Amino acid sequence: MASSEIDALTQALARLPGLGPRSARRAVLHLMKKRETALDPLLRALTAVSERLATCHVCGNVDTTDPCAICADLRRDGRALCVVEEVADLWALDRARLFPGRFHVLGGRLSALEGVRPEDLRIDSLVARIAEGGVDEVVLAMNATLEGQTTAHYIAERLERFPVRLTQLAHGLPVGGELDYLDEGTLAQALRARRPVA
Repeated sequence: MASSEIDALTQALARLPGLGPRSARRAVLHLMKKRETALDPLLRALTAVSERLATCHVCGNVDTTDPCAICADLRRDGRALCVVEEVADLWALDRARLFPGRFHVLGGRLSALEGVRPEDLRIDSLVARIAEGGVDEVVLAMNATLEGQTTAHYIAERLERFPVRLTQLAHGLPVGGELDYLDEGTLAQALRARRPVA
């Protein structure tokens, strides 16, 4: 039996996404075995983030500064704005380093079943950012779910009165995907978004 402190650490780690009780126990054993190289640096990093954690008032990103590093980066193209559902989506797109513009995190997606309404999301602050001017294109990078597409449609309606170009991420066949393994929705979207062969 482990001490109550070690058990509490194991239970805390088990609540993290992707970790169950067994994985958490293995992680705790590794941290205890490698105290100087794993546990102590992890504790310092967690303490530093905990003390400085902030939500960016401009875009909704989570960082240790406000405004976040992305909003503070003067090399970013302020004329292009990519709207995402969650911070994880922003991080995934930014990690790819393919979008040179700025971001806006909604904090979720519209869902009648879950009771998420437009006023529960950061849609009004998005409209305010567009109303300030200087944005030429808004990329709606919602997930390819019914709720994601409903959210994209609602935002498109709210932004109709502004002189901005609205675009949406393409959906369809993944690179390396085989037709036999794809669901009907993905195949249908790929067929609708077909383009001429160059």
